[in-house]
Amino acid sequence: MTNRTFHGIVPPMVTPLSDRDALDVEGLQRLVEHLIVGGVHGIFILGTTGEAPSLSYRLRRELINRVCQQVGARVPVLVGITDTSFVESVHLANHAAESGAAAVVLSTPYYFPAGQTELARYVGNLTPQLPLPLMLYNMPSLTKVWFELETLKELAELEQIVGIKDSSGDMEYFGKLMSLRDIRPDWSIMLGPEALIPEAMALGGDGAVTGGANVFPTLFVQCYLASVEGDSQRVRELRQTINDFQGIYEIGKYASRYIKATKCAMSLQGICDDFLAEPFDRFHAPERARVQAILETIEQRVPQMKLA
Repeated sequence: MTNRTFHGIVPPMVTPLSDRDALDVEGLQRLVEHLIVGGVHGIFILGTTGEAPSLSYRLRRELINRVCQQVGARVPVLVGITDTSFVESVHLANHAAESGAAAVVLSTPYYFPAGQTELARYVGNLTPQLPLPLMLYNMPSLTKVWFELETLKELAELEQIVGIKDSSGDMEYFGKLMSLRDIRPDWSIMLGPEALIPEAMALGGDGAVTGGANVFPTLFVQCYLASVEGDSQRVRELRQTINDFQGIYEIGKYASRYIKATKCAMSLQGICDDFLAEPFDRFHAPERARVQAILETIEQRVPQMKLA
């Protein structure tokens, strides 16, 4: 088992909403307990799965307050601070620290693509302004920009940066990230794409930040633990279940289907509302029925994972 600060399964938690600028408070409470009882090693809020760019700053602060207060010291809470505004990232980081979060998470600024020199300077200027440890977040499909390896080697010299989450899906790139341990053996290197947990662990990764763990946290925790323990048979069994679960992301035709499917599944489980931040909308009855059919298959195979 790794002794690095962040490891294991750290779900990028959905943000339960009941309306355009209102949290589904009871659903949020159920979700946090669902994740912790499921054995997760941390909770990451205000990431991609949490619809962070679509949420008001007021609601983001309320979410941070409520999650940190409910979680307490049971697991670390990581807070996404990615923004197009340097100042707003700092403000949100300060609020996260005051609320009791363990770390903040930063992707490359979106909209105007930054060059690598600009990106290194930006992170270098931002990091000293942050009151918490910083995890970097590579999400090129949505931000248009990669954290290139040479840039990361430069940023690894900043002691306050403690690792990176890679959601590129490029396992060659993920493997190259391990060379950063020559500079920072303490860095946590986490994967995003949930179907690739065994490959990530075999390459030396510390765990995964997997959206599906919102729905079935125990499934992903067990896959991580089996990988750590070298139980190849158990890994194969769990991976097949995870692969079957991926079918929910094939429902719908827009990029938003990943979040729609996740929230739909959680609504069907009775965890939280499936209201989405605009411009997106929840699945309708035909799509919900397809999600339900996949859930029933998974729950029959691993019934103890069904929320009580």
